[in-house]
Amino acid sequence: MLNKYARAFFTRVLTPFATFLIRRGVSPDTVTLLGTAGVVAGALVFYPMGEFFWGTVVITLFVFSDLVDGNMARQLGRSSRWGAFLDSTLDRVADGAIFGGFALWYAGGGDDIALCAVSIFCLASGQVVSYTKARGESIGLPVAVNGLVERAERLVISLVAAGLAGLHTFGVPGIQYLLPVALWIVAVGSLVTLIQRVVTVRRESAEAEAEADAAEPGAVESGAAESAAAESATPESATPESAAVEEKQKSQEQGSEAAK
Repeated sequence: MLNKYARAFFTRVLTPFATFLIRRGVSPDTVTLLGTAGVVAGALVFYPMGEFFWGTVVITLFVFSDLVDGNMARQLGRSSRWGAFLDSTLDRVADGAIFGGFALWYAGGGDDIALCAVSIFCLASGQVVSYTKARGESIGLPVAVNGLVERAERLVISLVAAGLAGLHTFGVPGIQYLLPVALWIVAVGSLVTLIQRVVTVRRESAEAEAEADAAEPGAVESGAAESAAAESATPESATPESAAVEEKQKSQEQGSEAAK
């Protein structure tokens, strides 16, 4: 849901910046690579130390590169399969770094094995949720469902909660509990989304197979009808039996003439 509305809004906001980068000769792929590097650095440097506020600030500055590079590609008319592949691949890298940073914190200074496991589940389920849609589409299915929690929702919920939780270091009491709550929400939402997509792919696959099975008898009947029509259209004189009869008749006529 956030993908639909937030992406359109931020695309309009970031268009002037994308135009500025184009005029400076920066390529969309460069923006994609730099944006991912910034997100990974912010997540794996600050989050394992418990610096959630500053880590979120750094990540937020770079996470919008995902919108800027696509905007630049459209303005340049360079939208390509390679660009889409690179963008999607590095999105998975950035997501893994963010939830990996949470897991490292709870495995270390955060000292909470349960939340470490939840963070790892968020990391893995986010990857699988994306894979199910991509794999379904690769085998020719529409996968006509988005699900409860997509990538945009996962990032917004986790980053907003992490940034606010980081205010605890500035003396805001009790706010540090927002991040654990957010991680549980993302974990449950990702599981629901995964189930939604798997069920959708199963249903669409069954419908596609049923349509294919229904089409096969029609094809067989059509082939049989064509064969019958071809046989009926063949003249009798063209068959071996009719040719033999004609030859026998000619021989008898020649013998009668000779006898005469």
